[in-house]
Order: sequence, then structure tokens, then C-alpha cells
Amino acid sequence: MAEEDSSSFSADSEDQEQFKDEGLIIFSSPTEHHVDYLRKVLMTLSSFAESKPSSGTAKKLVIKNFKDKPLRLKNYSEETWQKLKEAICAIQNNTSIKYSLEELYQNAENLCSYNSSENIYKKLRQLCEDHIKAQILQFRESSLDSELFLNKMDKCWQDHGRQMIMIRNIFLFLDRTYVFQISVMPSIWEIGLELFKTYIICDEKIQKRTVDGILLLIEKERNGEMVDRCLIQRLLSMLSDLQIYEESFESKFLEETSRFYAAEGKKLVENREIPECLYHINKFLEEEIDRTYLHMNTRKLLIPVVEKQLLGEHLSTVLQKGLSHLLDENRIQDLSLLYQLCKRVECEVQILLQPWSDYIKKFGSTIIINPEKDNTMVQELLDFKDKIDYIINTSFLKNNKFIVAMKEAFETFVNKRPNKPAELLAKFVDSKLRAGNKEATDEELEALFDKIIILFRFIYGKDVFEAFYKKDLAKRLLLDKSASIDAEKSMLFKLKRECGIAFTNKLQGMFKDMELSKDIMIQFKQYMQTQNVQGNIELTVNILTTSFWPTYIPKEIQLPLEMEKLQQTFKNFYLSKYNGRKLQWQSTLGHCVLKAEFKKGKKELQVSLFQTLVLLMFNEGDQFTLEEIKATTGLEDKELRSTLQSLACGRAKVLIKYSKGRDVEDCDKFSYNEEFEHKLFKIKINQVQKKEMVQEKQTISTERVFQDRKYYIDAAIVRIMKKRKTLNHNALLSELYNQLKFTLQPSDLKKQIESLIERGYMERDKENPNQYKYIA
Repeated sequence: MAEEDSSSFSADSEDQEQFKDEGLIIFSSPTEHHVDYLRKVLMTLSSFAESKPSSGTAKKLVIKNFKDKPLRLKNYSEETWQKLKEAICAIQNNTSIKYSLEELYQNAENLCSYNSSENIYKKLRQLCEDHIKAQILQFRESSLDSELFLNKMDKCWQDHGRQMIMIRNIFLFLDRTYVFQISVMPSIWEIGLELFKTYIICDEKIQKRTVDGILLLIEKERNGEMVDRCLIQRLLSMLSDLQIYEESFESKFLEETSRFYAAEGKKLVENREIPECLYHINKFLEEEIDRTYLHMNTRKLLIPVVEKQLLGEHLSTVLQKGLSHLLDENRIQDLSLLYQLCKRVECEVQILLQPWSDYIKKFGSTIIINPEKDNTMVQELLDFKDKIDYIINTSFLKNNKFIVAMKEAFETFVNKRPNKPAELLAKFVDSKLRAGNKEATDEELEALFDKIIILFRFIYGKDVFEAFYKKDLAKRLLLDKSASIDAEKSMLFKLKRECGIAFTNKLQGMFKDMELSKDIMIQFKQYMQTQNVQGNIELTVNILTTSFWPTYIPKEIQLPLEMEKLQQTFKNFYLSKYNGRKLQWQSTLGHCVLKAEFKKGKKELQVSLFQTLVLLMFNEGDQFTLEEIKATTGLEDKELRSTLQSLACGRAKVLIKYSKGRDVEDCDKFSYNEEFEHKLFKIKINQVQKKEMVQEKQTISTERVFQDRKYYIDAAIVRIMKKRKTLNHNALLSELYNQLKFTLQPSDLKKQIESLIERGYMERDKENPNQYKYIA
């Protein structure tokens, strides 16, 4: 075996012989002397391998490392460490290294092999510590401005990192053996981090200047200045690597962010209009999201801080200041941006819902409450609904919360004026279904009816709509003024789908009566031919089932003899076919076509039955007084005066009134206007509708609706009392208001309660008059 020698390494012939016998080769440090020696040993081993043993079996060759420590030169440790120290200082001072890194690595490994690891580790740490301490002075110069200070810090950190990487590569063997075996001992890289953190960055003044400098750069960037973002990113990475990012920077950064945007938010709200304000808020948010140099966790914490200061604190003010303006001007893009910003707040879009609902109620109320807008109310409501729907679909992304809020708001303001919207909606449908309406195609009418049904859903007084719709439908059917029977049936189908078959049962009955009447008239004409009944009058009769049609007040009149005979003929014919039925003639619904001769030519006059009776008198004479006309026709005074006014004071003056003014006086006389002329051959003369008469008809319709409502009220009271058995007055009223959607007065409900008590459905408690009991 080789022995350790303090002077030199040698291997004589005895050693070689020993190596040959034992089959061992000993490796030590790779000097030229050792390499030459190993070459000779390998040649000798090769000659051994070629010779054959006398026993005839091959001898196994084994090559092993030294079992003992390798030999080393005198003062080897000191000289080697000096080389390493010199290299470390060169690295720290950024100067050239005299030795190759491979040689330095091997030197460090050799020293570790002679149990010098602990000593080398301590010396290495001390060298690094001395170097770091020397760097502190450059950061204590008060003359350095913030940006120069940060650049020095960045350079120092980058240099330190590069230096520690090179040092660690040289002492990698030390890191992987000695340091690795002791778990609590920091690695060479960790030493570098620890020393930099302890002596530089954890210095109170240096850390404060570093963090304040980074915050100043970020604030400059927020104010629109160009800054070195890479510098910020490197410095933040330094704080993160040193594990002081959160405690030294993050909390302070979030505080500064909150302060900055609190001030910015206040300035925006005070000095800018809402569209510009929204734009700047969104711009700020996008800029903060783009701060990629921040750690992911910081970015997650940052955005809520910005949202709170820009949106949470000021969004209510922004909405109060300008939401109505955006909605009035239909600013779709601005509303979309507002919606997206509202979604960022914790309560999502809840903060926007109430102002949205309030706007709809306020704007809708201006349409509903103003009587001057009655003529355009329904069209304005439809346009407003289209606008709101478009905003929901485009700006609010069909968010169901906004749809629900819109429906509740419409339902609230539409019913602020009881019954009127229902009446006007029915009249609007009537105007669209009349024959004179040529504004829309069938497809457009279908789309319009769908929108009308949506408005119809919001109305509590659906029975009012039904009453006016029925009355107008009756006129269209009886006067043959429907634009399209298909359109009529389509609207009826939509109402049926919306309200059920009970709602449209009577309306459908009206169509059946008209179809049945056509069949009866065909049979009547055949009957007239077989009976050989002749005359100058062509009669058409519509048979109306009383329960289906609106209630008409019959009026007694005196028909000309020929008309009366024809009427009686039809009555005999009808009753002969349908036994047990009763016919009641409705003179107010009658209309006629008269052939008239004037000096300027012949005309056809489309007039009511009352106008017909007046005009036929002038076949018997040239002039009549008011009293004479009244005696002959049997018309009521009001009806007669309005009829004469329509014939003598309207656009088509077929009669001449001798007194001035439009009002018909008792002493007025009327004569036939032979000089009458008109550009049309067929002339329709409308009956005069005075305001008093219109109001009276509307009052009658409303009273009839309330009469029908009494049955609903009675049914609701009985249903509630049957379930509860006993209930006090106020509780009963509360439940009735919840169940009955149409407008009710407490006095009306009280009347029905008294009526049910009288009829024995319920009774008052003997001890408590406000308590009701149900009688089974």
C-alpha cells in the first residue's frame, strides 16, 4: 500500500510488485507525475492480461479507489485556499480570474477530501460577509436621488447574484457533501441571500428608500410618465427572493394605491361627466391589471382595492349623477361599460338595479299620468318598452335581474292610473285592426300584437280591457270594418293563450254569431224568393247572442211602413226556424246605404238608422221643424239633435239649417240641400259624438265592469273565509288586495262584505263586530 509522505509522492519497484500481486491501482490528485506513473501501471497490467497462468484459469483484475486518504503536497491546503480566495476576490471585484474554473473546482474538491470542509465553509462565509459589508457605504450617500439609488441597488443585487452563482459553482462539491449532510446549515446560495438581506436590505433606511423609490416609480407611471418597468420588476423579485416582499412592500403598496385612487375617484366624480368618468375608471382598472411586474397574489389584492375606491365609494354618486342621462340618450356603449364596472363590485349589479327600476317608473309615469298624452300613450309605451328591451339585451347582456326589475317597474307605473291604460290599449288595438289601417303588413301586425300582449300582462284591469275590446270588436264585426279576419283571430288566440279560454269565450262567441248570421241571411233570401216578397229595400240582419255581445240599451223608434213590414217578415221567418227564441231589435246598431239625387248628380250615403229616418222624411216634404222631425221619427231629443247636427253642420251638409251656429235649437228648421256636391260618389256621414256623450258611454262601460267585478270580489271573499273560517276586517281586506289585481276602494269591498252577510254566507262575531265568521 502507498503511504502518506510529507515531501513528495513516490512509487518504487516494491510498490509496483505489491500492486501487481494485489491487483490494485491507487489514484490521487491528477498531477503530471501521477499521470505518467499511472500510464506505466496500466502498461504493466496489460502485459499481465496477455500472459496465461500455469493453472489454465484467467486471474480476475479488480481496480479500486484508495481506501485511505490520497497523498498531498506539503502546504497544499494553504496554497490551494489562497488560490480559491484570490479567485473569490476577483469574482467579487469583477476582475479576471487567473485560474480555470475546472481547476478551481478540483482544488475545492481536494480540500473537502482532507476533512477541511468545515474550515473552508467558515472562511467562505467570512469572505462573502466582508464583501457585503463593504457594499453598504454606497447606499448611505444622501446626495443620491431616488432613481439613481434604485439603479445602484439593482446593480448591487444583480452583481451579488451573479457572483454567488459563480462562487457556488466553484464550491459545488462542498455544497453537495458537507452542507447537504447537515440539514440546518444554509447552502452557499442561501448564505448569499442571508448576508445581503441582513447587511443591506434590512437596514431600516436602505429598505425605506428602496420601497419608497419603487412606490414613487409606480405613482409616476400612474400619472402617465414613462418608467423603467424592468427595473421595478427586478427590485420586486429581489424583495421576494429575500422573503421580505409582503412585509416591506405589499402592504405599503396597497395602502398607497388606496390613497391614490381615493383622491382620483373624488376628482373624477366632481369634475367629469358620467361617460368620461366611466371611461377613466375603466382605463385605471386596465392599467392596474397590466401591472405584470407585481406578484400574482398582489395583483389579486390590488384590483379589489382599486374597485373599492373608484367604484364602491363613488358608484352611487355616479349613478345619481348621470344614469338618467345615459338612458335618455340611449348611450348603449356607455351603459355596457357601466354594467361591466358594476359587476366588479362585491354586490355585483345590485347597486344598479334600484336606479334602473326608479328610472323606468319615473319615465313611464310621465307617459301614464299626463292626460294630454292619452292619444299617444300606448305607442309611447311600446317605444319605451322596445328601448328598455334593447338596453337589457345589448348593454346588460340579458341579465335576468334587470328583466325582473323592468317587469316590476312597468307593472307599478302602468297601474298608477286605474283602468285608463287598459281602455287606451283596447282602443289602440282597435285602430290597428280597423279596415282603414294600411300602415303594416301581416308580419308587422303579428309582431305588434306580441308587444301589445306584453303590455297587457302589466295591467291589473284586464276586465276593463276586455269590456272595451269587446265593444270595439262588436263595431268592427257589425260594420264590417276589420282589416283582416285572420288578424282578428290571431289577436284573439294571443289573448286566449295569455288569459285562458274563459277570458275569450264571449269574444269567440261573437265570431260564431257572425258566421251563423251569414248562413241565416242566405236562407232568408231563399225564403224571400219562394214567398215572392218584393220591395226596394235589401235587408241584412245580424243575430247576436245577448250573453256574448256588449249590452246595448234598446231605443224605440218609428220606422217607415215598408221597413217595418220587411222587419216583421224576417221575424216570422226566424221564429219559424227557432222556436222559443225572442228577437229584440237594436236600432242604435242599424246602418243603411241610401241612394240620393242632387242637382250635381247622384250619390250613395252611408248613414246610421237614425240619420236614415231623418233623411227619408224629405222624400215627403221640403222643410221640417225640429218638433215635426221628432214626432215622425220618434227619436229621443239628444239623439235627434246630434243626428241633425251631423247632417246639417258636418262636412257633408246634405241638410240646410237656417239658424247660425252648430247647436240645434228648438225653433230650428231644416230643408233638403239640393245644391249639395262632393268629389266622392260614396259618402259616409258620421254621427256627431259630443264630449258629454263620450264620457257618458265610458262611465257606463266602467260601471258595467264594476258590476262584473262584484262577482270576482264575492268569490274571493267566500274563498278566503272558507279557508280561514274566522278573520278580522283588516286581515280580510289585506288578503283581498293580494288576490285581486284590479284597483279597489275599501268602500267597495265593505259593500260586498255586507252583501254576503245579508245573503247568509258569513256573519259578524257577536262580541267583536270587526271579526267575521264563515257559515258553512
